[in-house]
Amino acid sequence: MSELNKTTLEQANAAVRAGDNEGFLSFCTDDIVWSTVGGETLHGKGAVRDWMTKEYVSPPAFTVDRLVAEGDFVVALGDIASKDAGGREVKHAYSDVWRFRDGKMAELRAFVIPTGT
Repeated sequence: MSELNKTTLEQANAAVRAGDNEGFLSFCTDDIVWSTVGGETLHGKGAVRDWMTKEYVSPPAFTVDRLVAEGDFVVALGDIASKDAGGREVKHAYSDVWRFRDGKMAELRAFVIPTGT
């Protein structure tokens, strides 16, 4: 199951890189809970869709340095670059803790730390 969950996350990440938000959301449960530590918590695909539309005006560029899986959880460690409201690139380090349910991503707890512009 752990390897299947890692593969699912890799496919979902590929959709994000391609700007395919709906493709990404197809890997999520309808009742997904998406939390950014120190930030907001989104409930459900609709809320995540709205957030992605606003935050991912252009697809984020990110690398996954490591995926660690155990049971229903996959942890991704990497770096991400996105654009702020002024169009400037902002770089972050991140650790995403994903919980899977029935083969889909059901919960995200994201730790995102700015590393510079």
